Amino acid sequence: MIIQGSDSYRKPSFSLANRLRRLTWNIAYLMFFRTSPRPFHSWRAALLKLFGAKLGKGVHIYPGAKIWAPWNLEVGDHVGIADGVTLYNMDLIRVGSYSVISQGAHLCGGSHDYNSSNFQLFAKPIILGEHVWICAEAFVSLGVTIPNGVVVGARSLVTKTILEPWTVFAGQPAKRIGQRTRNEQ
Repeated sequence: MIIQGSDSYRKPSFSLANRLRRLTWNIAYLMFFRTSPRPFHSWRAALLKLFGAKLGKGVHIYPGAKIWAPWNLEVGDHVGIADGVTLYNMDLIRVGSYSVISQGAHLCGGSHDYNSSNFQLFAKPIILGEHVWICAEAFVSLGVTIPNGVVVGARSLVTKTILEPWTVFAGQPAKRIGQRTRNEQ
Protein backbone atom coordinates (compact mmCIF):
# COMPACT_ATOMS: atom_id res chain seq x y z
CA MET A 1 0.00 0.00 0.00
CA ILE A 2 2.74 2.51 0.96
CA ILE A 3 5.32 3.05 -1.78
CA GLN A 4 8.79 2.40 -0.40
CA GLY A 5 11.83 4.45 -1.37
CA SER A 6 10.05 7.12 -3.42
CA ASP A 7 10.69 10.82 -3.04
CA SER A 8 7.83 11.67 -0.71
CA TYR A 9 8.55 15.38 -1.07
CA ARG A 10 7.61 15.38 -4.76
CA LYS A 11 5.88 12.04 -5.43
CA PRO A 12 2.88 10.28 -3.88
CA SER A 13 3.35 7.88 -0.99
CA PHE A 14 0.51 5.62 -2.20
CA SER A 15 -0.32 3.84 -5.43
CA LEU A 16 -2.77 5.39 -7.86
CA ALA A 17 -5.29 2.62 -7.09
CA ASN A 18 -5.11 3.39 -3.37
CA ARG A 19 -5.50 7.13 -3.96
CA LEU A 20 -8.52 6.56 -6.23
CA ARG A 21 -10.10 4.24 -3.65
CA ARG A 22 -9.63 6.86 -0.92
CA LEU A 23 -11.00 9.57 -3.21
CA THR A 24 -14.13 7.48 -3.83
CA TRP A 25 -14.50 6.85 -0.09
CA ASN A 26 -14.03 10.56 0.71
CA ILE A 27 -16.78 11.52 -1.73
CA ALA A 28 -19.12 8.91 -0.23
CA TYR A 29 -18.12 10.04 3.28
CA LEU A 30 -18.94 13.69 2.54
CA MET A 31 -22.18 12.98 0.67
CA PHE A 32 -23.68 10.05 2.55
CA PHE A 33 -21.87 9.35 5.84
CA ARG A 34 -21.13 12.79 7.29
CA THR A 35 -24.57 14.19 6.39
CA SER A 36 -26.58 11.25 7.75
CA PRO A 37 -28.79 11.85 10.80
CA ARG A 38 -27.27 10.77 14.13
CA PRO A 39 -29.64 7.82 14.72
CA PHE A 40 -28.85 6.25 11.29
CA HIS A 41 -26.20 3.86 12.65
CA SER A 42 -27.28 1.00 10.38
CA TRP A 43 -26.97 3.25 7.32
CA ARG A 44 -23.42 4.27 8.21
CA ALA A 45 -22.51 0.65 9.03
CA ALA A 46 -23.81 -0.48 5.63
CA LEU A 47 -21.82 2.26 3.89
CA LEU A 48 -18.64 1.30 5.74
CA LYS A 49 -19.20 -2.37 4.88
CA LEU A 50 -19.66 -1.41 1.24
CA PHE A 51 -16.13 -0.01 1.39
CA GLY A 52 -14.71 -3.14 3.06
CA ALA A 53 -15.07 -2.56 6.80
CA LYS A 54 -15.76 -5.62 8.94
CA LEU A 55 -18.36 -4.60 11.54
CA GLY A 56 -20.17 -6.61 14.19
CA LYS A 57 -23.79 -6.15 15.26
CA GLY A 58 -25.05 -3.14 17.18
CA VAL A 59 -22.18 -0.86 16.12
CA HIS A 60 -22.78 2.86 16.63
CA ILE A 61 -20.43 4.99 14.58
CA TYR A 62 -21.51 8.61 14.64
CA PRO A 63 -21.49 10.84 11.54
CA GLY A 64 -18.70 13.08 12.82
CA ALA A 65 -16.20 10.20 13.07
CA LYS A 66 -13.48 10.33 10.41
CA ILE A 67 -12.29 7.00 9.03
CA TRP A 68 -9.34 7.16 6.65
CA ALA A 69 -9.70 3.68 5.06
CA PRO A 70 -12.79 1.58 5.88
CA TRP A 71 -11.14 -1.51 4.34
CA ASN A 72 -8.59 -1.38 7.22
CA LEU A 73 -11.26 -1.33 9.95
CA GLU A 74 -12.50 -4.28 12.02
CA VAL A 75 -15.03 -3.59 14.78
CA GLY A 76 -16.65 -6.12 17.12
CA ASP A 77 -20.21 -6.15 18.46
CA HIS A 78 -21.83 -3.27 20.38
CA VAL A 79 -19.04 -0.75 19.86
CA GLY A 80 -19.50 3.03 20.06
CA ILE A 81 -17.32 5.43 18.06
CA ALA A 82 -18.21 9.05 18.82
CA ASP A 83 -18.30 12.24 16.79
CA GLY A 84 -14.89 13.81 16.38
CA VAL A 85 -12.99 10.51 16.52
CA THR A 86 -10.21 10.12 13.96
CA LEU A 87 -9.29 6.61 12.86
CA TYR A 88 -6.18 7.20 10.73
CA ASN A 89 -5.97 3.59 9.67
CA MET A 90 -3.27 3.28 7.03
CA ASP A 91 -2.91 -0.21 8.53
CA LEU A 92 -5.48 -2.28 10.42
CA ILE A 93 -7.38 -0.80 13.34
CA ARG A 94 -9.26 -3.51 15.24
CA VAL A 95 -11.72 -2.60 18.01
CA GLY A 96 -12.99 -5.39 20.25
CA SER A 97 -16.62 -5.87 21.27
CA TYR A 98 -18.21 -3.65 23.93
CA SER A 99 -15.59 -0.95 23.49
CA VAL A 100 -16.08 2.82 23.32
CA ILE A 101 -13.96 5.45 21.60
CA SER A 102 -15.05 8.84 22.93
CA GLN A 103 -15.27 12.19 21.19
CA GLY A 104 -12.09 13.68 19.83
CA ALA A 105 -9.95 10.56 20.34
CA HIS A 106 -7.31 9.97 17.68
CA LEU A 107 -5.98 6.54 16.73
CA CYS A 108 -3.00 7.20 14.45
CA GLY A 109 -1.71 4.22 12.48
CA GLY A 110 0.88 6.04 10.37
CA SER A 111 4.02 8.10 10.77
CA HIS A 112 7.28 9.00 9.02
CA ASP A 113 10.83 7.83 9.52
CA TYR A 114 12.39 11.19 10.29
CA ASN A 115 15.89 9.72 9.88
CA SER A 116 15.36 8.47 6.34
CA SER A 117 16.52 10.61 3.44
CA ASN A 118 13.05 10.51 1.88
CA PHE A 119 11.06 10.92 5.14
CA GLN A 120 9.63 7.43 4.50
CA LEU A 121 6.01 6.92 5.45
CA PHE A 122 5.17 3.75 7.39
CA ALA A 123 2.17 2.22 9.13
CA LYS A 124 1.45 -0.29 11.90
CA PRO A 125 -1.81 -1.76 13.23
CA ILE A 126 -3.62 -0.65 16.37
CA ILE A 127 -5.47 -3.37 18.28
CA LEU A 128 -8.01 -2.69 21.05
CA GLY A 129 -9.34 -5.60 23.08
CA GLU A 130 -12.89 -5.99 24.38
CA HIS A 131 -14.45 -3.64 26.96
CA VAL A 132 -11.83 -0.94 26.23
CA TRP A 133 -12.68 2.71 26.74
CA ILE A 134 -10.58 5.33 24.97
CA CYS A 135 -11.72 8.55 26.68
CA ALA A 136 -12.18 11.98 25.12
CA GLU A 137 -9.30 13.40 23.11
CA ALA A 138 -6.88 10.57 23.94
CA PHE A 139 -4.18 9.76 21.38
CA VAL A 140 -3.18 6.16 20.59
CA SER A 141 -0.09 5.72 18.45
CA LEU A 142 0.72 3.20 15.73
CA GLY A 143 1.70 -0.33 16.71
CA VAL A 144 -0.08 -0.15 20.07
CA THR A 145 -2.14 -3.01 21.49
CA ILE A 146 -4.51 -2.32 24.38
CA PRO A 147 -5.81 -5.43 26.19
CA ASN A 148 -9.32 -6.20 27.43
CA GLY A 149 -10.92 -3.86 29.94
CA VAL A 150 -8.38 -1.03 29.82
CA VAL A 151 -9.51 2.58 30.25
CA VAL A 152 -7.31 5.26 28.67
CA GLY A 153 -8.06 8.58 30.39
CA ALA A 154 -9.06 11.80 28.67
CA ARG A 155 -6.28 13.54 26.74
CA SER A 156 -3.84 10.74 27.48
CA LEU A 157 -1.01 9.74 25.15
CA VAL A 158 -0.43 6.01 24.53
CA THR A 159 2.75 5.29 22.56
CA LYS A 160 3.53 1.77 23.84
CA THR A 161 1.53 -1.42 24.14
CA ILE A 162 -0.25 -1.78 27.46
CA LEU A 163 0.33 -5.20 29.00
CA GLU A 164 -2.06 -5.17 31.98
CA PRO A 165 -5.75 -5.90 31.27
CA TRP A 166 -8.51 -4.28 33.34
CA THR A 167 -6.41 -1.29 34.37
CA VAL A 168 -6.73 2.47 34.04
CA PHE A 169 -4.02 4.48 32.28
CA ALA A 170 -3.80 8.28 32.08
CA GLY A 171 -1.32 11.06 31.43
CA GLN A 172 1.27 12.04 28.86
CA PRO A 173 2.75 9.52 28.45
CA ALA A 174 0.02 7.29 29.85
CA LYS A 175 0.90 5.48 33.06
CA ARG A 176 -1.08 3.04 35.16
CA ILE A 177 -3.15 4.94 37.72
CA GLY A 178 -5.63 2.30 38.86
CA GLN A 179 -7.35 -1.02 38.54
CA ARG A 180 -10.74 -1.46 36.86
CA THR A 181 -13.42 -3.75 38.20
CA ARG A 182 -14.06 -6.57 35.75
CA ASN A 183 -17.64 -6.22 34.54
CA GLU A 184 -17.99 -8.27 31.37
CA GLN A 185 -21.38 -9.02 29.81
